[in-house]
Amino acid sequence: MLLDKLVQLLQDSTYTIVFTGAGMSTESGLPDFRSKDRGLWKKFNPNELANVHALIHNTEEFTNFYRYRLSEITKYKPHEGHLVLADWEKLGKIKGIITQNVDAFHHDAGNSNVMELHGSFRKFHCHSCKKEYERTDYLDGKTACECGGTIRPGIVLFGENLPQDTFEKAEREATQADLFIVLGSSLSVSPANMFPLVAKENGAKLIIINREPTDYDMYADLVIQDKSIKEVLVEADQQLNYG
Repeated sequence: MLLDKLVQLLQDSTYTIVFTGAGMSTESGLPDFRSKDRGLWKKFNPNELANVHALIHNTEEFTNFYRYRLSEITKYKPHEGHLVLADWEKLGKIKGIITQNVDAFHHDAGNSNVMELHGSFRKFHCHSCKKEYERTDYLDGKTACECGGTIRPGIVLFGENLPQDTFEKAEREATQADLFIVLGSSLSVSPANMFPLVAKENGAKLIIINREPTDYDMYADLVIQDKSIKEVLVEADQQLNYG
């Protein structure tokens, strides 16, 4: 049984790092940002608005777009799989989570060591003076700072550098891992997709749980495609606690 092998690898590990992609969030019901058959693309063209140029030169539409995105995210919440990962971190079964997702569901679920490679909608700040704001402020319509600058989400926009300190921390964690678990990522986005190989090259076992095959499956010690992430995590948690 694949699940038995997963549980055994977890039990044998002393430093497990988890890596999550869009598939983790879509199981909460949150549509994939890149999916063109969703309402977002009927209202806006993210390709034109998810960038620094729009923030500066098309501020009103940029703000409307991100207020809409935030309102969509707040309709959903972490699923049982997120909660399992939060419990596992508290119990020391995992050491941290590296994520490509910007919805902040891992924080909402209770994880503390979360490395958000693309930032998140958890915090907002003024693009000019960097003063921080809460997401509730933004939802309530506060989009201009006292300094006159534009309040924006703490995510990485096209045209901006990725957060170097977060990447460096994620690389250190991947290097230390003796078990690296990928959840819901196609592992097609660079440079984020380097972390599973960093872990593998440093001696870690690699588990990939994703509905579709990935280019990294050949390097994995275990691949699970026939179950949802939520199912796998809940069942593994039950085995760890009661098996």
